[in-house]
Amino acid sequence: MVSLKHSEMRVFDDAFDMNSGYVLDFTDRTMREFFDDEFGIDIYQEKYRFNGSSKAKHLRALIKVEDEYTVARVARALWQYRESLPRYQQAGPEAAALKMRFFDLISRIEGGGAVPRTDALDRFKRDETLEELIAAIERDIAANKPAAALDRLHTYCMKKFARLLDERRIARGRDDPLQSRVGKYVKALEAERDLREITRRIIKSAISVFEQFNDIRNNRSFAHDNDLIDQAEARFIFDAVSAFLRFVKSIEASHFGA
Repeated sequence: MVSLKHSEMRVFDDAFDMNSGYVLDFTDRTMREFFDDEFGIDIYQEKYRFNGSSKAKHLRALIKVEDEYTVARVARALWQYRESLPRYQQAGPEAAALKMRFFDLISRIEGGGAVPRTDALDRFKRDETLEELIAAIERDIAANKPAAALDRLHTYCMKKFARLLDERRIARGRDDPLQSRVGKYVKALEAERDLREITRRIIKSAISVFEQFNDIRNNRSFAHDNDLIDQAEARFIFDAVSAFLRFVKSIEASHFGA
């Protein structure tokens, strides 16, 4: 199921002219035919009728009950149909802005639903600053603002890898960049564990990922007066960094939670 805020559902309403109960220029017959031909879906079946009987209410019900893949597929096809209609072909600034909002929303839906996961973050020591840092990341993610969370995620990573190195008594400088800390940790991990070759390659590639994360943090986050990275890309970066942290968490069971 796709969980959308009221403001996000209004993007669909505006895109497909659903505010008066209609959907674009469809009649009952042509809408039934469109959904049957394009998706093999009976749009008027019982499970889409709980909101009411209008075409718009059936479509809103489909958006609420179907999975992300189906909703994104239907939305893209409807937008393509919209652009074939003469009344929508004279696109002004408002139409362009709507199109941007619409495809930003579709990208988020295709990216896996409501919000990124934050389970990779760990309160690895008793520290009020760490607690507030993680809480701030969780607030940004809960508000579906991954771009805002990237600066604090970078700070979290600096603290986390400093902790991992300190536990191993590996020397580090206070001003060492993030990729240096990650690199030292990866080297230690290779010495400690018999890693499969694919795992070795993936974790070594993480060093360059964290190097680029520095650039994102400095030039495309709230760390400074920057233009923020767009939401879909911010989500991708947040998820990629979190995936590495999640792997670290799984193999550091004896260290996490200290």
